[in-house]
Amino acid sequence: MRIDIITVLPELIQGFMQESIVGRAQKKGLVEIYIHNLRDYTLDKWRRVDDYPFGGFAGMVMQCEPIDRCISTLKAERHYDQIIFTTPDGEQFNQPMANSLSLCENIIILCGHYKGIDYRVREHLITKEVSIGDYVLTGGELAAAVMADAIVRILPGAIGDEQSALSDSFQDKLLAAPVYTRPAEYKGWKVPEVLLSGNERLIKEWELQQSLERTQRLRPDLLSDDATIDSKKEYKRK
Repeated sequence: MRIDIITVLPELIQGFMQESIVGRAQKKGLVEIYIHNLRDYTLDKWRRVDDYPFGGFAGMVMQCEPIDRCISTLKAERHYDQIIFTTPDGEQFNQPMANSLSLCENIIILCGHYKGIDYRVREHLITKEVSIGDYVLTGGELAAAVMADAIVRILPGAIGDEQSALSDSFQDKLLAAPVYTRPAEYKGWKVPEVLLSGNERLIKEWELQQSLERTQRLRPDLLSDDATIDSKKEYKRK
């Protein structure tokens, strides 16, 4: 898989992409991540990539030309499954979207900045607009880093124990069950006995029960999904 990130502040995310699971996945050859400085694609002698908006609105707007030049250069070298723009008014990023994007061969993530980008870019170049939450950031670099991390960590081989990623919260539309480690008792705080029993069936039942209860309490909106409702009914039948 290859991820190309276009930004006006490459230094903001370069370090992040070299560390932890994302960094190890690159060393293993599971993913290639390239960060492109948008200023390298402007013809302006001052390397400006923004200008005042028409209509007298406040703020500055990223220009069409450098974005088009950068995306066109990349597309001339390979096909891209998705060209994503990070924006507060985009589709909400979630685990199913991360799963879907992890199946792509090549994607571009364009980081928004300033007041936004010339809307013609969104009309003619972008295939998917994505938001990581209902709030506004200074730029889309953090959103791009969040998306890249969520996508890369579920690539086969990125995590030593692949079952760990499959049991994460939201993978089955449920929040994950609580987890514990040694010691079994600390300051009188005890690990649930069922987890020490060695009985796999009982442990699985406890895990599902905890997931359902935590989801109902913390994120009841997730339980509206048909698949989740089916899982809940299956648990009740046991």
